[in-house]
Amino acid sequence: MRVLVIDPDPARAALVAEGLAGVHPLEVRRSERFDEREAIEFAPDVVVIAAESPDRDTLESLREASQANPRPVVMFVDRSEPGLAEQAVRAGVAAYVVDGLAPARVRPILDVAMSRFALTQQLRGDLAKVKADLESRKTVERAKGLLMKERGLDEDGAYRLLRKLAMDRGKPIGAIAADLLAFAGVLKGDAS
Repeated sequence: MRVLVIDPDPARAALVAEGLAGVHPLEVRRSERFDEREAIEFAPDVVVIAAESPDRDTLESLREASQANPRPVVMFVDRSEPGLAEQAVRAGVAAYVVDGLAPARVRPILDVAMSRFALTQQLRGDLAKVKADLESRKTVERAKGLLMKERGLDEDGAYRLLRKLAMDRGKPIGAIAADLLAFAGVLKGDAS
């Protein structure tokens, strides 16, 4: 396991390493502040941020980094203000623990955070696929409508034609439908 610990206090960072005793293989690297380039270079399995209180600059850096290179992040803070936990979660923090950095708690919290992160990534992937499938279906429906109008086909006939074109060209039916709609737009003068 590769763990990047972000903490300006070496004693507090040592508590994280102590909590991971018995994990093999283990590589822990400590840094005083979050640096996305260092995180990319080190490629940690999890990032642990320990601090007195979450800092808005760190949260903003995490938010930007989580969009480009998502990874599980655990944040241990000594104190928190209202709204900061929500900001941390929106920045990609998988576990936000207030006043709870104890070596015995580190490993279970990291395990849960990494599991939660994996599940969240899977759900995001599933959601993206569902959205893409829905857009493809809408495109196919519009293309079927165009074929029905222009060729005088019924709905089944329009779908069979789209399916045949897709098979003949070795492309997904949604891509054929999008091409057909784009071409129809060019013929109508809709393209600039």
